[in-house]
Amino acid sequence: MTVLRSCAFAAAAAVALAAAPACAQIRWSLPSAYPAENFHSENLAAFASDMADVTGGKLAITVYPNASLFPAPAIKSAVRIGQAQMGEVLLSLHDAEDPIFGIDVVPFLAASYEEARKLWEASRPAIERRFAAQGLMVLFAVPWPPQGIYAKKEINQIADMRGLSWRVYNAGTQRIAQIVDAYPVTIQAADLRQALATGLINALMTSGATGYDIKIWDFMSYFYDAQAWIPKNVIFVNKAAFDQLDGPTQEALRKVAAAAEARGWWRSQDRTKWYLEQLAAHGMKVLPPTPALKAGLQEIGERLTGEWLAKAGADGRAVIDIYKKSL
Repeated sequence: MTVLRSCAFAAAAAVALAAAPACAQIRWSLPSAYPAENFHSENLAAFASDMADVTGGKLAITVYPNASLFPAPAIKSAVRIGQAQMGEVLLSLHDAEDPIFGIDVVPFLAASYEEARKLWEASRPAIERRFAAQGLMVLFAVPWPPQGIYAKKEINQIADMRGLSWRVYNAGTQRIAQIVDAYPVTIQAADLRQALATGLINALMTSGATGYDIKIWDFMSYFYDAQAWIPKNVIFVNKAAFDQLDGPTQEALRKVAAAAEARGWWRSQDRTKWYLEQLAAHGMKVLPPTPALKAGLQEIGERLTGEWLAKAGADGRAVIDIYKKSL
């Protein structure tokens, strides 16, 4: 165990040791949509292991990566109705349900890790209220590396995106496709490599991490490091299942979750440069956006920010105000 983890879990271990004598083991499922080798999945595995350690095996959490238990769009509903006790989802996957879930994919609103953390702190109470209304409790969130553009051809300006088969996975990426006159194709992470292999898509916005996971260099030649937004995965629990735990186990879960969040943020930031180096090492051209492309993306970002604020209303504007005051 690393120093980071051992320090982070000392308090949680103390809670577990003070707990009442062990009773029957509690088994939970935690479905996720990303490959087992992805840093998000590795963090979940460490979280589950740490939870078993600090409870003496009382709470056993089984992680199901790569959409092996439920497809990504179904995970939140599965946890809500009790088919699984916990889940991990890309928050913005549900932005059509409520605009607040898409706050971290508003282009260029938060494009650095420091900004992303402040945006999470500002938006977390509103997100927690919406989850609570569905019988869910947010435990922690971990960001992806900044999002860029993958393509088979050079993209020097927005006009070069016209007519591309563009992968979408939420309302925001769907709207970008509409603005740039690309053809939107809905593809979840677990199906990305197959979609690329069959030629279903020829451009997409995602992180260096996802590109590395699917060996995107087999299909794409260019990555433009636009750093457009830093989306987050949120890890949550069925509130009724949480309420059935005894007090010491609930406290241990909160402490281990807090440590997993700290570890996940550190790992995401630490690996960002490495992922881009791996893309380049496999023959991809990793480039900053040209001035014309950057200006065009900024213009789209301003337009989408206005549209998001119109949809999110007073609640969304209040979150943005809190966030901007923290900068």
